[in-house]
Amino acid sequence: MAGALDGQVAVVTGASRGIGRACAIELAKHGAAVVINYTSNEEAANSCKAEIEAAGGKAIVVQANVGNPDEARALIKAAEEQCGKVDILINNAGVNRDRTIQRMSDAEWNEVIQTDLSSIFYTTQAALGGMRERNYGRIVNMSSVIGQMGNLGQANYSAAKAGMIAFTKTAAKELARFGITVNAVCPGFIETDMVAALSDEIKTSLIANIPVGRFGTAEEVAAAVRFLVTEGGFFTGAQLSLNGGQYM
Repeated sequence: MAGALDGQVAVVTGASRGIGRACAIELAKHGAAVVINYTSNEEAANSCKAEIEAAGGKAIVVQANVGNPDEARALIKAAEEQCGKVDILINNAGVNRDRTIQRMSDAEWNEVIQTDLSSIFYTTQAALGGMRERNYGRIVNMSSVIGQMGNLGQANYSAAKAGMIAFTKTAAKELARFGITVNAVCPGFIETDMVAALSDEIKTSLIANIPVGRFGTAEEVAAAVRFLVTEGGFFTGAQLSLNGGQYM
């Protein structure tokens, strides 16, 4: 594997499956050494590592619950100690705990806010020292179309994903002078485990509201992320919407 990211180190949170895994593989394909973060699925994380290495790439696996500030910061420290630096940070880790506002528990609210939103503050802050020293960094935050348009039963998730967009804009303004870009990618409905678990009836109704007539793929999202870190030097504070026209 060789390419535009030769010599760079990328941390991808929540990289054991779905969009995170696709991002890790895509960045490795273009030359980056990848730090595969996972919370609980060690087998899936090691499978991602093995796939990257089989293709000639470099990867390590680091367990951390990035919703915990100490673990999130320890992840960045481990990446810097084992790989020498962090050039690219893909804040992808996320959970959803769907329920109406009336029925949502404090725990369900807090878990999603911590994992999806607070985590990006912890990891970004931890990575800034090294990025500023080198006057270079690429940060991509994985938001969602739900953060742009809201959705029934997802007050916690939509608030977290909208918060990621606002954080992205502020971080972009603060960090541009240090050679660091910060962007948000806002996928629509993507063919992941979460979508696969939906009934055929729900899938049909969702696709009916997507003008291109299909769900997206994790590889399409990963390609957009790769573009931002390889060729997106004039992108910062942007929302890149990959939703098939569902929200404009």
